[in-house]
Amino acid sequence: MAAKRVNTVLGPIAPEELGVTLMHEHVLYGYPGWEGDQTVAPFDRTTIINNAVAVLKDLKENYGLKTYVDATPNDGGRNVDILKEVSEKSEVNIVCATGYYFEGEGAPTYWKFRASLGDIREELYELFMKEATVGILRTGIKAGVIKVGSSMNQITDYEKLMFTAAARVQKDAGIPIITHTQHGTMGPEQADLLIASGANAAHIQIGHMSDNLDMEYQEQTFKRGVYVAWDRMGLQGLVGCPMDENRYPVMIDLIKKGYGNRLMISHDFILNWLGRPLNLPEQAFPLIANWYPSHLFKNIIPALKNGGITDSQIRTIIEDNPRRFFAGE
Repeated sequence: MAAKRVNTVLGPIAPEELGVTLMHEHVLYGYPGWEGDQTVAPFDRTTIINNAVAVLKDLKENYGLKTYVDATPNDGGRNVDILKEVSEKSEVNIVCATGYYFEGEGAPTYWKFRASLGDIREELYELFMKEATVGILRTGIKAGVIKVGSSMNQITDYEKLMFTAAARVQKDAGIPIITHTQHGTMGPEQADLLIASGANAAHIQIGHMSDNLDMEYQEQTFKRGVYVAWDRMGLQGLVGCPMDENRYPVMIDLIKKGYGNRLMISHDFILNWLGRPLNLPEQAFPLIANWYPSHLFKNIIPALKNGGITDSQIRTIIEDNPRRFFAGE
């Protein structure tokens, strides 16, 4: 069942209205546990909104961005009221997610406890389906994507429950799925599990593929008929990410081999960290100097062009592919 409309935080739009799209970003994000640190690091709604609006307005006015997919799952500090206000003030479409992060960095205790008491498959299906078709909490805001993730070199039993529930909702409601792969592992396996569970390959985007530069791994994932996201661009030398200078040749080669019609580019950037500011070591700053949502337009596109990629191919990646992904084509 292909989605004829795309759920944004301001209501449904046609896939043709998405325009230039960043497919995996975060307006705000907090690792589970940040809530307990608010005595020292309180939630600053005004600053979060002002910061996000300024960034999205810049992207819209200077680079033509029309849509921002916020991949924050339910256990990552998702706040759809914030996303709605940011979208209204920036005039950029925002698509929010339902779903859960991978076991090692998410908040699995609640569902694992419930699973110890009985089968939770219907409960997960009910949650994802309700958030995609009725609304999140009492806001009426519907999720436009389902976010699930797997661990490094494995999909745990807990994660399989999330994947199979997501596949059922995708099949029944036509809502696309986007994934987290840990250090660029398990891409083909994620695709196989989702497809075997009933999901449409054209409604699946396998994420963080920019973390693995093995051409066989890339091609094996593409050959499942899914979309592939190189969505950690600019994040280099940390959390298992290669350097961009090593990514570009592989990306260019994939496009020249004909995979550009299934490729997405994004950054997985977090505009606002929930909790205390990060204490990054000084040596990390040069590595993430380009980890920012304008990196695609300032640096990646010029690098692709220098490698022989055409304007038409770039337009396919940043505009046509998101439209086709949400349409299930």
